[in-house]
Amino acid sequence: QVQLVESGGRTVQAGDSLRLSCAASGRTLSRYYMGWFRQAPGKEREFVAAINLFGSDINYADSVKDRFTISRDNSKSTVYLQMDSLKPEDTAVYFCTAAPRYKGNDYASWDSWGQGTQVTVSS
Repeated sequence: QVQLVESGGRTVQAGDSLRLSCAASGRTLSRYYMGWFRQAPGKEREFVAAINLFGSDINYADSVKDRFTISRDNSKSTVYLQMDSLKPEDTAVYFCTAAPRYKGNDYASWDSWGQGTQVTVSS
């Protein structure tokens, strides 16, 4: 399995931007579809974005479309989530995930997970 470590989460103001990173180790990143999910207190983990092996196919949740951008740099074994125009409702723990095949928006289907990074957006 690939090991994942997220970073970049912090407290920001509404309207600010933030970039999360997910560093992968243990396996070649280019063999994995990558995704970001988030979980707010008392809520289920929800899909945010996913990217295919080389970045040519990307999917976003409707709630973040046009504000968030997922990207990957296989040479650095890192996946990014650029978050712009942040809203208080974006407050959550953000998790990076990986799988050898695309798993869609069902978090239970993805294989490997990081420990998460907290993003808090104040109004």
